[in-house]
Amino acid sequence: MRNQESKEKWDNLVAFVSKEFGEGETLDLQSILFLIGIQELGKGYREFSKEEKTDLLHIAICRLLSNYGFYELEGRDKEGWPHYTTNEKLPPLKPGEQTILMKEAAIVYFEASGIQL
Repeated sequence: MRNQESKEKWDNLVAFVSKEFGEGETLDLQSILFLIGIQELGKGYREFSKEEKTDLLHIAICRLLSNYGFYELEGRDKEGWPHYTTNEKLPPLKPGEQTILMKEAAIVYFEASGIQL
């Protein structure tokens, strides 16, 4: 993470989400993105196909990066799945930088929902 405060917030976020949804396991970034995707879909948890799981991760990434202006919610399809349009191309990022950006965006997402990290 970029600084100690962000690292502490990430660790607090992982602890919170793992306690609520991890069933005794510590969740990783991909698991947290999956949960955000389910939340944004708005239909609760159910069994998802492999393709739907990929779509949920995409929804989460678009939703998180919409806070930075990279994506905008276009609307929902007839099944209620959200669709985003690209507003601005992401700058080239190394894999580690991508992870940092997603972790920081997840922190912003959870704090905006009222969770104190």
